[in-house]
Amino acid sequence: MSEPERKGVSYDAVDEGYFEQRGLRRYAGVWSLWALGVGAVISGDFFGWNYGLEHGFGGMVVATGIATVMYLGLCFSIAEMAAALPHTGGAYSFARSSMGPWGAYVTGLAENLEYVLTPAVIVVGVGGYLGAVFGTDPIWEPAWWALCYAIFVGLNIAGVEASFRFTVLVTVLALAVLAVFWVGALPHFDWDLARGERGWFPDGAGGVFAAIPFAVWFFLAIEQLPLAAEEAHDPVRDLPRGLVWGLATLIVAAFLTLFLAAGIPPGTDALASSDEPLFGGLRTIFGEGLGAKALALLAVTGLIASFHSIVFAYGRQIYSLSRAGYFPRFLSVTHPTRKTPHVALVVGALVGYGVALVIHFLGSEHPVGAVLLNMAIFGAVIAYALQMISFLLLRFRRPGMERPYRSPLGIVGALLALGISLACLVGLFVVDPVYQKVVVATAVWYVLGLAYFAFFARHRLVFSPEEAFAERGAAEDSPPPSGDGSPRP
Repeated sequence: MSEPERKGVSYDAVDEGYFEQRGLRRYAGVWSLWALGVGAVISGDFFGWNYGLEHGFGGMVVATGIATVMYLGLCFSIAEMAAALPHTGGAYSFARSSMGPWGAYVTGLAENLEYVLTPAVIVVGVGGYLGAVFGTDPIWEPAWWALCYAIFVGLNIAGVEASFRFTVLVTVLALAVLAVFWVGALPHFDWDLARGERGWFPDGAGGVFAAIPFAVWFFLAIEQLPLAAEEAHDPVRDLPRGLVWGLATLIVAAFLTLFLAAGIPPGTDALASSDEPLFGGLRTIFGEGLGAKALALLAVTGLIASFHSIVFAYGRQIYSLSRAGYFPRFLSVTHPTRKTPHVALVVGALVGYGVALVIHFLGSEHPVGAVLLNMAIFGAVIAYALQMISFLLLRFRRPGMERPYRSPLGIVGALLALGISLACLVGLFVVDPVYQKVVVATAVWYVLGLAYFAFFARHRLVFSPEEAFAERGAAEDSPPPSGDGSPRP
């Protein structure tokens, strides 16, 4: 029992078999981590960002620049914390060592919203592309979604080796498809198509503000890499490299895609409500024949890369919070031979698919993907803000903690990321009445999750590696835990 009167929580003793039933297997090197980070995000170039064009091409360009600044500060800060705290818990782990159990849960729950809902956004995009390629009626879209969940949850359960190998393959293929699109689009580029009928900034500064959540979609989920810490061979060295190299790849891809997709037929105005924004551009480049459809089918690989990678992420994120007792403990049991968190993977899929299905059948004046995107970003920006607070607290309160990697942007970068993420959070509540409703609904779910912790889970925590390290936190120079599924003595 760990000072429940002081910290407001208590810990249960678990037998030796508890962590044996929750083991993971190390496999990933730096290129696997790079692919996991880029793959998690690359769907943002194929689907989702284009909804921001409703506020004009100029507004979207400026919003993307602001989002880039936020992610630079965020990723460098996370890289520093990930090398110092190489646990599967990721954001929850950082907050546990800086803000205690309540801060850990508030952060972990926000990140959970992001990672469970983001695959639902992506699967809607997959359904849109496949429906356009095969000419299926929109009524069949939920069937496409279910098929994708079944295939890629199964692949993630199959084993970490298969999961990472597939991630590398589809990430490289998705980047190759984008490269073909960029090169093919150049001769067709027209500034008038990019500007659109309403001009560069039809909604003024407010439009820039409103477009930021969609610009975030170019980068959202790159921060998931620390969740692979206990499956990486050398997380202290490779996690920072994977994060930085992955972000550099995504920045280049974001601006090329934004300019070249909006500046060729059908142009900015048509893309603003499309569920398959690159498909129209591929028709322009290759005509209406099989070539465009074949490349559009290949374009689905970008969505699949992200879908597969974020399924990996929510599985590990649920696993880590469950292993420590914040979520029901049965969710962290891993497959006895494959050592993958199969229960967490299946439960996360059921929740994500269920939310998408409810929104689909309730109907909305906005696309289902756009509604889900705003819900996912609600969780993401809260998690971003709290991770930057964790970074600042660790810098100030634990200056002697071993930091194998240090952010080149330091405190300034963290403050910039914190400020932009909070501005984005405010924007979700003020820019659109429809989005306000779904974000409020997400906020209610978040409050219910906090009530679960307040009345139940905080009295039944477990000394997982994240918890054990945080409890030793008073000794600022203590080495990080091994991350092998059990605390160091």
